[in-house]
Amino acid sequence: MKSKPSSRTDIHTKVTDEIIQSIEAGVSTFEMPWHRSAQAGFPRNPATNNVYRGVNTLTLWVTSRRNGYASPYWASYLQWRSIGAQVRKEENGTVVVFYKRLEEDEVIKTPDETGKSEKVRAVMRHSYVFNGDQVDNWEPVSPILQQQNANDYNLSTVDTFIKALSSDIRYGSDSAYYNKTLDRIYMPDKTEFRETKSRDAVEGFYATLLHEHIHWSGHLSRLNRDLSGRFGSSAYAMEELVAELGSAFLCASLGINTYPRSDHASYIDSWLKVLKENKSAIFTASSMASVASQFLETLTTQSIVEETT
Repeated sequence: MKSKPSSRTDIHTKVTDEIIQSIEAGVSTFEMPWHRSAQAGFPRNPATNNVYRGVNTLTLWVTSRRNGYASPYWASYLQWRSIGAQVRKEENGTVVVFYKRLEEDEVIKTPDETGKSEKVRAVMRHSYVFNGDQVDNWEPVSPILQQQNANDYNLSTVDTFIKALSSDIRYGSDSAYYNKTLDRIYMPDKTEFRETKSRDAVEGFYATLLHEHIHWSGHLSRLNRDLSGRFGSSAYAMEELVAELGSAFLCASLGINTYPRSDHASYIDSWLKVLKENKSAIFTASSMASVASQFLETLTTQSIVEETT
């Protein structure tokens, strides 16, 4: 049995090291741990019916791929027992993190980056969860997709999602990018995306379009993320990682897949450098990506409501 982390630093190191190993394993094919995981959707807890978000999504995708788990369901030992299932002996759990809000008399003070004291109102905790493939006496209740062609349905849903954002998109570009000064997304035409052994052309187009919309979400009029980093800098690497993860989270929500992109080869070294230097970086990037993807989902919901009222 592997030793369990005992502190916040240990948790950051354990989770980050596993993600680094997964990234390094896919360097030669540009296959990142979030690629091809999205179509399975978000990892979900069968006892609470909640989905895992942020770094937990990425961690559970990584573990599923490494161990060949097909089930998207994850729960703690006691949660599995509460629904009549039993975790098999000698199965290893996967660490997930959550934040516990402190009561007023529990609030602690800690120095911030400037040395000034600030109040900490929540602390990070962790627990271990097990996949549905690690338990006995349980079968998931799978919803039946009524559409004859689920992929066509999902792509239509993405079209509706993009339209509801009312973003300024200019097609016909020789590459995909977001111009923060003009607040405009530039995209190659859909026909420029080619199907390969590892990528579906149409899904590749939409995953790229969602990636650029995560950048778009960071504009000062929206989430106001720092988009000032230059290519090769840590800030630039972090924003690209946020966009990659945010796109994967949106793809998971919308039911399409993400695929390896050879044009991201230049980013991989910088991602690894950032993650190795700062063990909390993947937590920050995952959190920002989760906030960005949910922000865009909220925008589309509001837009659709306004159109129907």
